[in-house]
Amino acid sequence: MRRIVYYGVYMLLLLILQTMVFSGIRPLGVGVMFLPAACVAVGMFEGATWSAVFGLLLGIFADMAYVENSVMFTILFPALAFAANFLARFFINKRFVGFMGLSALALLSGAAAQMVRVIATDGFTPVMVYVLLLQTLWSLLPAVLAYFPPAKWIKRYE
Repeated sequence: MRRIVYYGVYMLLLLILQTMVFSGIRPLGVGVMFLPAACVAVGMFEGATWSAVFGLLLGIFADMAYVENSVMFTILFPALAFAANFLARFFINKRFVGFMGLSALALLSGAAAQMVRVIATDGFTPVMVYVLLLQTLWSLLPAVLAYFPPAKWIKRYE
């Protein structure tokens, strides 16, 4: 029960930071989206079930917060959390460098998933690659904050 409360508070803080603080910060016109990194962090330190459930709930609430998405985050976040759990269990270590590498891949896939709808309606332009890379770069900075709660505080209360 304690773990559920900790992850609920962690998820609430992430959503508040994403939707209220970082949504207004748009360096060079590109927004920050660090929620995929949070799915990676929980995926690295929890089992496959806990991480996928966390990703599913975070995805549902993120889709409710962003009106332009219907189910994209609900599908993407559990998949990212499960993949991070698999990779952390068998291929990479659970240290900060491994987290940042997986977060970069998750942030790239999140930015690419956000572009699918735009590409389907308006077509592809080379500027989209610039936006994809710039959003990933900006999102890596606050993604550092997503690592420490699951790694240091939440995991020790098992």
